[in-house]
Amino acid sequence: MVGKLPRRFFLLGGVTAFLSGCANKFRSYTGPEVTRLRLYKSERLLVLDGAEGVLRTYPVDLGFTPSGHKQFEGDGRTPEGAYVIDRRNPDSLFHLSIGISYPNEADRAFAEALGKSPGGDIFIHGGPRRGIDPMGKRDWTAGCISITDRQIEEVYAMVPDGTPIYILA
Repeated sequence: MVGKLPRRFFLLGGVTAFLSGCANKFRSYTGPEVTRLRLYKSERLLVLDGAEGVLRTYPVDLGFTPSGHKQFEGDGRTPEGAYVIDRRNPDSLFHLSIGISYPNEADRAFAEALGKSPGGDIFIHGGPRRGIDPMGKRDWTAGCISITDRQIEEVYAMVPDGTPIYILA
């Protein structure tokens, strides 16, 4: 039976197999809905939850000063508290990224009371790009949450905007 199939069938099949194996940073996801994210800073663990329980877990790197809640721009801390995923950047310097709604109203008020900026642009993103050297450090970001490029592809596809994220010490 195989001998009767046209040669182009096999050539096209090989091209299709090759293309499906290529990295695609815009993967689609058809599994259970992600209902919330939990980040445990002390454990360096990101958890994606669905209605039936844990869907995925990922080890993470944090800001260069990981202990404590982010208070000011440049403090190197990753925020703590309840936020939401509020945006995505397909052209991120870190492969892909999804934004966290920091600073909230309380974060802004605290920083402004001390005459400082609370900072912003906190994301879950992929690994370091060329020109950014974490020098082997575990926590190397400016306050973001870093996972591998392959992992951010999954998270980017799985987590819709508006999903709550709880960041715990």
